[in-house]
Amino acid sequence: MNIFVAGASGAIGQPLLTELLRQGHTVTGMTQSEAGAERLRALGAAPVLANALDAAAVEQALRSSAAEVVIDELTALPKHPADLHKYAPGDRKLRLEGGGNLYKAAIAAGVRRYIQQASGFFLKAAPGTLADESAPLATDATPGVAASAQMYATLESRLFSEPAIEGVALRYGFFYGPNTWYTPGGGGAEQVSKKEFPIVGDGEGVWSWIHIEDAALATVAALTAAPGVYNIVDDDPSPVSVWLPAFAKAIGAPAPAKVPKMVARMVAGDDAVYYSTQLRGASNSKARRMLGFAPRRLEWL
Repeated sequence: MNIFVAGASGAIGQPLLTELLRQGHTVTGMTQSEAGAERLRALGAAPVLANALDAAAVEQALRSSAAEVVIDELTALPKHPADLHKYAPGDRKLRLEGGGNLYKAAIAAGVRRYIQQASGFFLKAAPGTLADESAPLATDATPGVAASAQMYATLESRLFSEPAIEGVALRYGFFYGPNTWYTPGGGGAEQVSKKEFPIVGDGEGVWSWIHIEDAALATVAALTAAPGVYNIVDDDPSPVSVWLPAFAKAIGAPAPAKVPKMVARMVAGDDAVYYSTQLRGASNSKARRMLGFAPRRLEWL
């Protein structure tokens, strides 16, 4: 197929483009820097320089690619999770406004299918259960979490608003592996190594993960799967009290501290408490059934 990837130089870009090209697809990657373009050329993709916030440039780039499918991986995230709050407004603007330009351009250019990066970790589920694809996003959570959940809800709503295009929402879990926060040398690993990432309360919040290369494989499988929503998460949704000490041990870091909820709320805010105590894991059974999805076991368990 002829594929257009926006956000092609991000964390998932390299493994995604590598797999698309390996399977014989023709790939155009959109980036806004010459350095990003050089990385795309080195992989074998055709780069196109465009700012997602420039609607005319996006439509011109997409039309010139003659793409059948658009993969929207637009993000503006920092290299270190400690800076997330600074980057959040720009990230939201890029995904909503820039992604909106891309979606409108896809419709105007007659693109057949649009694959959207979505979230598999801000989902609602009863304690002790896993969220399936019918689960709503936690738009009534603590302020920062609720804002992110609302952004993803808006992305999904937009995705399925146009009957003329096939929408596929991929609800990725937390990325780990090369060029992510959760890999040796990554920002998350640095926080853990410095004991800046404690277990809050009982650490009962459940996180769903996905290796960046498994996320790329699932995304390629979504080129031909039935339209709809898919949870792209691994088989090991784990409470913070389980995964965090195991991750610390795997990277040679000291065991994480334990902090009461009240103290964490005073020092780091309500969102930090939510992440450690209220996140809910997701089920990947639909992706296994419909995409032939077979993720690796969470590496540090």
